Amino acid sequence: MSPHLKLSEITHRIQQLNSGVQVPCNDTRVAQVAFMDRKLSEQELLCQAATALTKVTKCKKDYEPFIINLQSLHGSRSCSLSNENEIYLRNFLPELGNFTQGLYRRLATAAQ
Repeated sequence: MSPHLKLSEITHRIQQLNSGVQVPCNDTRVAQVAFMDRKLSEQELLCQAATALTKVTKCKKDYEPFIINLQSLHGSRSCSLSNENEIYLRNFLPELGNFTQGLYRRLATAAQ
């Protein structure tokens, strides 16, 4: 599957989860990823997002597709993620969605 399709699928799944009555495990706290930090590469941020979601063990089946796509997008790099700042999953998902949408748009622009 192409990076375009993976990013599109992540964004679409987030929209599906957010359109439901309640995001699965929405009160779970995950490490905050600094998606707006321009000093970090896109690969690093994708890796950190995947790492943060692996901590959601109660609703693992709901978030497994995200983790798989994020991991395949960043390759096999390893990253470090501080648990110093945590946010609720219900707040993390929109940030991840905005980030993947932005990446999708940049890829589309670069492909033209």
